[in-house]
Amino acid sequence: MVAIRPARPEDAAAIAAIYAPYVLGGTVSFETDAPDARAIRTRMAASDGLYPWIVATAGDEADSGILAYAYASRFRDRPAYRWTVETSVYVAGAVQGQGVGRLLYEALVDTLRAQGFAQAIGVISLPNDQSIKTHESVGFRRAGVYREIGFKQGRWIDVGFWQCQLNEPRVPPPELRPFAETGVVRG
Repeated sequence: MVAIRPARPEDAAAIAAIYAPYVLGGTVSFETDAPDARAIRTRMAASDGLYPWIVATAGDEADSGILAYAYASRFRDRPAYRWTVETSVYVAGAVQGQGVGRLLYEALVDTLRAQGFAQAIGVISLPNDQSIKTHESVGFRRAGVYREIGFKQGRWIDVGFWQCQLNEPRVPPPELRPFAETGVVRG
């Protein structure tokens, strides 16, 4: 059984372990040095209680293994962008292709909707058919492509942007609810 819950600081080592192969072995991440648990904890803390970090675990037990994680972060620094987030999901190699990423991403999107965000942006290095499939299965649509924008592993890489309308844009936009207030929302 897969359970979804908010990430905790003590999950940072498991999250770092899931992320490292994406950094070191491919072009999914444009980082070149895999962050350690301390760096992940710092990133989680930087969310200031607004941006969710959630994990999928192998069960309901507190010490169940983490299978995947997802998070949202500030899309851009300017204040007018504050109702838009950038989203990411990473799945442990052993459970890739089993629907865990989609399940986790659905919970992230539902949570962001409950918080009042208007748009979510997924950034995908191309080609990456599995990530595109996952994004589109939870409501993202292709918004555009930057050609040869990143250089990693000896080649130039295109980056695609996928966009998901979370809520109908309103004037004025509602105040955002902190993740600490909404918790993980499903369905």
